[in-house]
Amino acid sequence: MCDKHASKVPCPADAAQGSRRRRVWELSHACHCPLVGVGLPLGGLRKLVEKVTGGKVLHDDYDIHVGTVSECAMRTPLADAVQKELERRYAQHVQRFRAAKTTGEVGAMWDAAVAAGDVAGAFWAGLSHPRCTTALEEKMCRDIHMVQHQAGACARADINKFNAVLADNARLERDMVRLQERCNALAHDKALESERLDNQLRAARAATIARDGDVQALRAELARLQASIPDLETRERLAERVAQMEAREQALRAQLAELKAVRAPAPAQEAGSAPEPVQAAPVATPVRLDNRSVLCVGGRSSSVPVYRTMIERVGAQFAHHDGGLEDSSSRLDASLAAADLVICQTGCISHSAYWRVKDHCKRHGKRCVFVDNPSASSLVRGLQEAATEDPQPS
Repeated sequence: MCDKHASKVPCPADAAQGSRRRRVWELSHACHCPLVGVGLPLGGLRKLVEKVTGGKVLHDDYDIHVGTVSECAMRTPLADAVQKELERRYAQHVQRFRAAKTTGEVGAMWDAAVAAGDVAGAFWAGLSHPRCTTALEEKMCRDIHMVQHQAGACARADINKFNAVLADNARLERDMVRLQERCNALAHDKALESERLDNQLRAARAATIARDGDVQALRAELARLQASIPDLETRERLAERVAQMEAREQALRAQLAELKAVRAPAPAQEAGSAPEPVQAAPVATPVRLDNRSVLCVGGRSSSVPVYRTMIERVGAQFAHHDGGLEDSSSRLDASLAAADLVICQTGCISHSAYWRVKDHCKRHGKRCVFVDNPSASSLVRGLQEAATEDPQPS
């Protein structure tokens, strides 16, 4: 074993060895501790010792390490086992270091391995190299010592980082649990809301189906009632006719009241004298409608002779239609087509006849005078208006 404090006797590492690589027990004792500590993991070292001793080792890791270092000082079964394990584990590094032919080249390869952080295999390959001198061996031991210090510092830093990561991970897990609980609560609320909406939808569908059933039942009942009253349409027409007659009666009563109000009282007749015949109301202004056909739509049936006399007095031909109350509505179109002038008394006319008169006169450009009150005076005013706004052609 080489020792720098020993005598000046050359170390085996300095002697010419040719190409033979050194064995682990041929290294100086100062190399055994870092070589075992760096080159062999604690778990692998324990298995190796148990294999050599043939039983389970109960010592702790430190005792196993110290015992192995002591055994490597000479050739023992455990030293042989360590030699074989190092050769097997770092065969690639040993092969790579075979390219070094001088001590300087071995040192350069070692420095490169230290810079790269790959020291375990390079440490064994460099120490066992035939060109490894005592000086290089000492340098490698110093370097591996500092690397171990740096590795310890890095390990402590890594431990601190690891603890920080653990704390951060715990915080993130707590946050995740809270978020998961919130998501579960939201999902539960959404499920309840969806169930409520589904219930409302089902209720609405059921109500719609029930309403459809009621509509069908009502339609069936209506059809049954209509079938039980075969003359229903006739009754409806009669009811409409009664309403029209009532409206006509009200108009006649209003006209009678108007005539009673505006007509001057007749002078007292001498006793025994015969009553004078009723004369048609004279036209206030000279009106001539010679050779014109005047159609009077509406008015009282009892006043038709008076209307005829008044219209024929101004030279026109008289035609009359009661506006659909008794006369057929189909006759109205023929009368409108034959008339030159239409006087429509709107107070005594059906709605249908009113719109037919208005539409016919508008489409054919025919003069039509609308009179609100079905009286003789209103007819006189209509004739005057027609004579003023629609003079006879020359």
